[in-house]
Amino acid sequence: MLPQLLFKPSSTRHSWSGGTSSWRITRKKCLLLNNVFLMTGALLAVTSRAAKSFEMIIISRVLVGINAGISMNVQPMYFGESAPKHLRGAISLSSAVFTAFGVVLGQVVGLREILGSEPCWQYLLASNAIPGLVQLLTLPWFPESPRYLLIDRGDKEACIKALRRLRGCELQSSELDEILQEQADTKGTRARRPWELFTDRSVRWQLISVMIISSAMQLCGNDSIYFYASYIFKEAGISDDQIQYITIGTGTCEFTACIMCNLLVERKGRRFMLMGGYILMTVWSVVFTIALLFEHYTSWMPYISMTCIFTYILSFGLGPAGVTGVLPTEIFNQTARPAAYMIAGSMMWLNLFIIGTIFPFLVSELSEYCFVPFGAVCLLSALFVGLFLPETKGKSLSAITSEFDKLNFKGQDEKRAEAQYQLGEVSLSTAL
Repeated sequence: MLPQLLFKPSSTRHSWSGGTSSWRITRKKCLLLNNVFLMTGALLAVTSRAAKSFEMIIISRVLVGINAGISMNVQPMYFGESAPKHLRGAISLSSAVFTAFGVVLGQVVGLREILGSEPCWQYLLASNAIPGLVQLLTLPWFPESPRYLLIDRGDKEACIKALRRLRGCELQSSELDEILQEQADTKGTRARRPWELFTDRSVRWQLISVMIISSAMQLCGNDSIYFYASYIFKEAGISDDQIQYITIGTGTCEFTACIMCNLLVERKGRRFMLMGGYILMTVWSVVFTIALLFEHYTSWMPYISMTCIFTYILSFGLGPAGVTGVLPTEIFNQTARPAAYMIAGSMMWLNLFIIGTIFPFLVSELSEYCFVPFGAVCLLSALFVGLFLPETKGKSLSAITSEFDKLNFKGQDEKRAEAQYQLGEVSLSTAL
């Protein structure tokens, strides 16, 4: 419920004795206030050793998890609402690029030679306060989301001012017209609550798409590699001394792939990047399974296994890692977007928890076949994207909504046509 509370609709008023006033937390303020969780968690982590309290570490990790959950939903929304239409995907995807960079940086800092040693672990856990501090020092100078300013607050002048600051040039009338069109489409509509989306036929396939693709992002098994990279490399025959350095390579692969995805997403489109990523992951999961089956028969087979892990992560970064977070911005309007991001984020973190819990059992029960379920998820995800997800590259929200309406009201339109035909109002061909 936290994101929904943070984005209280501007139409909600609380009466005071002297009149009325509205209260709400904007996208930018949400990101700034979110650092309270991060800084508190870092403080608990760095003092936990002196206090000899493992409970402080647990609370610290919970707070950092809350911070991460909010950030990974609000950041792409803020970027997507601030970006021009022709760069919307690339700018929204930059959140995934810097998330991957953070993973690499964490892996490097976690080396035994730096902060990964026994005397320094508390500083390692608290090191995430540094990027939080950078955000606190820089984000206040950035403008608020233009779409939020115009659609939620109705402040056209502030919207134009924000757009000029973001673009660094004179405002294009077409861009403002698009935002005004979205404002007109949502006029008189309050911010949607998450459970309301489940009963709204007009966003049925948007919601299905976001839930399936957000779940697939975790169920594909990519994060299992990070959780259990050392175990996987050990099973593949890599020596213990090499594992910590090879693990850095997994993060570097995803970081590199996210940069490539950022460069390609506006050229190739969202569907191509998602489908391509999942198809490649399917292929590498099959090759990895074969490599594990024959690792005891061929001396060089463990290196094939290691290569498959790198290519699996590389394929994940090329599509699912970045494009998944872009979709809610592009396929939901301003009133439904925060609720959609909350549902998408909930599906991501719930499925991440499920995979993190069951993966050890998959390894113990399926052994060399442990990546077969992940390959099946990737294949089914690619099929879903190819069959049901329309392309959103460079399209306005109204055009994207029209594409989804063909799915949302398909059965209803057929029933209406059949009823018209039976009443003799039109011919069957005309009705259909």
